[in-house]
Amino acid sequence: MKPISSGDIILDVRDLCKHFPITKGLTRRRIGTVRAVDGVSFQMRRGEIFGLVGESGCGKTTTARTILRAMEATSGKVLFTPTPGASPIDLFALGRQELKAMRRQLRMIFQDPYSSLNPRMNVREILSEPLLIHGLCSSRKERDERIARILRDVGLDPSCMRRYAHAFSGGQRQRIGIARALILQPSFVVADEAVSALDVSVQAQILNLLRDLRDRYALTYLFIAHNLAVVEHFCERLGVMYVGKLVEMGRTHDLFHRPRHPYTEALLAAVPRSEPGPPRRRELLPGEVADPARPPPGCMFHPRCKMAVERCATEAPPLVDVADEGEAPHWVACHRATELCLRGVGEGAG
Repeated sequence: MKPISSGDIILDVRDLCKHFPITKGLTRRRIGTVRAVDGVSFQMRRGEIFGLVGESGCGKTTTARTILRAMEATSGKVLFTPTPGASPIDLFALGRQELKAMRRQLRMIFQDPYSSLNPRMNVREILSEPLLIHGLCSSRKERDERIARILRDVGLDPSCMRRYAHAFSGGQRQRIGIARALILQPSFVVADEAVSALDVSVQAQILNLLRDLRDRYALTYLFIAHNLAVVEHFCERLGVMYVGKLVEMGRTHDLFHRPRHPYTEALLAAVPRSEPGPPRRRELLPGEVADPARPPPGCMFHPRCKMAVERCATEAPPLVDVADEGEAPHWVACHRATELCLRGVGEGAG
């Protein structure tokens, strides 16, 4: 296996945790904790598209928002390297002014293009706001030139900058949201369910646009989604989350065709198949998703796993690399990862 060289890493997330207190009564007495993100660790290469997938409520968005410090982490560390050869910066150690400067490099594309744009501001005002906050393009002429350039890059006519958000379709609004994220020329962008609110045909257009912009602007994407059919064709590497923890991580092709965790297998079995053929056998997972406020002992997934053994109920599995020598790293949190033979996409018909 070839490890990631330190010069290739743009983001290094180490044992990230975000816990929310459960309080009761007028005194706000703490009676419990919701472990929304519980010990997540991963690295991202410069220029790659890394996906985070899982069921709603598994902690994908909370992970991304905590990395960007839109909410403060409970514990852990996030090291960000803005340019090749630079020293890694601990984002959680930055003060207010230092963090403001770093936000030029760290941007976010939001899920809902209908609610993420201010209806009282026209496109020029929406795209001028980040420039004014960060003190860029001092004259109005400079701002308008930069806005016109980014609008062309996202496939919109610069003449629309005087229009308001209600005058655009959903796909056009998301293009404006993308333009707002890129107007500061960042190096790292979080796309939080960036296409889930759009029609299927528009989704394809936005995904193609994001890929083109990645190459043009030398971007790195953290792509959050629950639609596995989207991430299969868009993401190069993938992390699967379950109740605040990463349970599997590796190359997208490997996870789709040779999953090593039973939960990943269950997710893949639910992906609709586009080509005709015999019906695919699907087995519904028993039980309910574990409660992050009262997590089960051992493996989080063991109450729903048909392949669980006694050890799974008492000992939490670590995330370990199970790839063979010479293969790309494939990280799995399962005691039986090396002995199970699980079905990938296109398998298990009958």
